[in-house]
Amino acid sequence: MRYFVHLGYHGTQYSGWQKHAGVMSIQQVLENSLSQVLKTPTAIVGCGRTDAKVHASQFFFHVDIDNPREFDLLFRLNKILPADIAIFDIIPMAGLPHARFDATQRSYDYFIHTYKDPFLNGFSSYYNEQSLDLHEMKKAVALLPLYHDYRAFCKSPDRNEHTLCHVTSAELFACKNADRIRFNISANRFLSKMIRVIVGRLISIGTGEMSVDEFEQNLIKPQNAQTISPAHPQGLYLSKVTYPYLDLPARSVFTKLLQTDLDTWQNV
Repeated sequence: MRYFVHLGYHGTQYSGWQKHAGVMSIQQVLENSLSQVLKTPTAIVGCGRTDAKVHASQFFFHVDIDNPREFDLLFRLNKILPADIAIFDIIPMAGLPHARFDATQRSYDYFIHTYKDPFLNGFSSYYNEQSLDLHEMKKAVALLPLYHDYRAFCKSPDRNEHTLCHVTSAELFACKNADRIRFNISANRFLSKMIRVIVGRLISIGTGEMSVDEFEQNLIKPQNAQTISPAHPQGLYLSKVTYPYLDLPARSVFTKLLQTDLDTWQNV
């Protein structure tokens, strides 16, 4: 029987989702925990990858369990998993749906704060830039759904069969004091470090180091960029994964400083 597992995690202590020898990954921790509870080696397939120190307020993986045990698997997993990984739902699925290939859209949020705050450390990215030009940044954000080739925003474009991404929405928000910023983007797929590269260039626009026209040229003429400077990983969250047959709201409740409701954030 195939199951979809709905979870969230705080990625600060991990090398990312995907398991690699010699490092701690979210996937490895989950496979170890499932194997312990089910008493058999168990492999899982995630809905995508997140980089080292990147978070997910919503994530899915699928797992095949031949002989489901008569106990509360969700309870037992959460009992042995570390505090920074939480299972929300375990959903039996008909047939063999695929957690990665069946996803039709993924959404990410990136949080920035421009003042030093120990209570945002690890949850949001700190940039000591007190006078970011949010209106110029907003102009650049509005361009993202208009173009489809993101080669210039990919750390390793030649590793991909193609660099086409269909961005369905992109928005920039700020709190009332404009010292906390939230960037939200949704697309059918994302390239390696693409969102962090975009945010890095948005910050350059905000500081006047890059113009909106230069930003757009990267979209019009998608060539390999000479310099790639991704934004810090700590502020990035995979926040929504959508399937044709499964569309669940995220279960994680952000700390009040990072609430995603409109009472906290205003469109720039």
